[in-house]
Amino acid sequence: MKRHFILVAFVALGLSGCTSSIDHLIEPNKSSQPSKTAQSTPMEDNYETPSPEKQTAYEKKMRKIASGIKDDPNYQRLELDTPEKKEWFKTLTYRLWDRQITRYQFVSEGLKRYPDHGYEFNFIVRGFTFN
Repeated sequence: MKRHFILVAFVALGLSGCTSSIDHLIEPNKSSQPSKTAQSTPMEDNYETPSPEKQTAYEKKMRKIASGIKDDPNYQRLELDTPEKKEWFKTLTYRLWDRQITRYQFVSEGLKRYPDHGYEFNFIVRGFTFN
C-alpha cells in the first residue's frame, strides 16, 4: 500500500509539462484502427474504435486539458515526434477517457515509454477526472 502511494505521488509530480497544444494529436485518424507496431502493448489489443460522436466528445475534452497545459510551468512536453508515437498517445488517452483502462493502467503504460514523465501523465488523469 505504501509503495502504491509513493508511485501515485511520484506520478502526480510528473504530469505538469504537456505540450502547449495537442490539437494535432486528437484529429480523427484516416484509418479506423490504431497502427499496431512492435511497441504495441497487450492493452492495445482490446482497443475499441470510437464512434464519431465519442470522437468529437473526446477531442473536446482533450482540447480543454491542453488549454491548461500552457499555464503549468512544471509540465514537460512529451516527445511525440513520430506518427506512431502520436497514435499511441491518442489511443492511450482515448482509452482512459472512454474508461477502457483505469487511470493506474494509463499512468503505468505511459511510464513504460516515458519514465521521466509521471507528472505529465497524472496531469492528464486529473484533467479527465476533475474537469
